[in-house]
Amino acid sequence: MTDHPAPRTGRARAKRRPSWWWLPVGALLGAVAGGAYGQLRPPEYTATSSVVAVPTGRTDADYADALGFAQAYGRVAAQLAVLGDAQVWAGVPVATLRESVRVATSPDAPMVAVSATASRPGQAVDIANAVSYALVTQANHTKDATGIRLERLARALKPSEPSSASPALTALVGASAGGLLSGLALLARPRRTEGDDDQARASVPGPANAADAHGTLG
Repeated sequence: MTDHPAPRTGRARAKRRPSWWWLPVGALLGAVAGGAYGQLRPPEYTATSSVVAVPTGRTDADYADALGFAQAYGRVAAQLAVLGDAQVWAGVPVATLRESVRVATSPDAPMVAVSATASRPGQAVDIANAVSYALVTQANHTKDATGIRLERLARALKPSEPSSASPALTALVGASAGGLLSGLALLARPRRTEGDDDQARASVPGPANAADAHGTLG
């Protein structure tokens, strides 16, 4: 009977690459993709103009009424009646105004903030000022009936820096997303147990065993 050495399972397992190595690889790939996106994406600039609602003094309207009308004017600022007038002063189509304009109101102050985002700083300023001016014009058409008028509080200023995310930030977000997806993939994959590996090795005879069996039969 020929003696056969035991299979070196320990060395095979030592050479097997650990499963967690996908985590740093996924994070690295995500960082590269996020950084490239931040570099290739055109920068965006945001400018903000604000208006305030005040009582006209000709009716019984007070501060509480002004606060309520400011909320209402904030909801209509992005509607066609306002944007239709704003496109004339901004020099861009209504569809562009809808995509670039964001309106915000405060629950504590009768103010309406109109923010515009564009690829050029000057265009962002023009859009924000045009929409706020159109909103003031529309609201003051009914000031005699409502007792509330809108006044320009602050004009939009030309932004000095882009408001879009920097390449460093997009790279950080990409690294986080890549690491997270890699971790989820590791958790979702089927796991092999030590018993499965031993059973797989036992089911396939080694070359030496096959030679001994052939000699015995001969």
